Amino acid sequence: MTIVINKPDKNKVRQSRHARVRRKISGTAECPRLNVYRSNKHIYAQLIDDVAGVTLASASSKKDLTESVTKTDSATAIGKIIAERAQEKDIKQVKFDRGGYLYHGRVQALAEAARENGLEF
Repeated sequence: MTIVINKPDKNKVRQSRHARVRRKISGTAECPRLNVYRSNKHIYAQLIDDVAGVTLASASSKKDLTESVTKTDSATAIGKIIAERAQEKDIKQVKFDRGGYLYHGRVQALAEAARENGLEF
């Protein structure tokens, strides 16, 4: 007889963590939400106005980067790009939404690069 242990799906656990955080933070036009999504290969960042339900700016390692670099380096580059696009739209304050991921590694690299390039959160 074999015993089967059901492990929770990592993505479902992350989504429930994200939903818990999303109950507390919401972006506006003056202070949008900086959302981060991390796949195995790429990283994506969006500035979202939740009141109007629109994306104000976005950046992704899939579309905005041409050279092949490490995943952490691409996250740093995306943080810089999203900060520049926010400044073009006169956005300085954002609320950071890590998407249920730990503030570690690529998510931390993106956040620190965005802070260094002018975003405040």
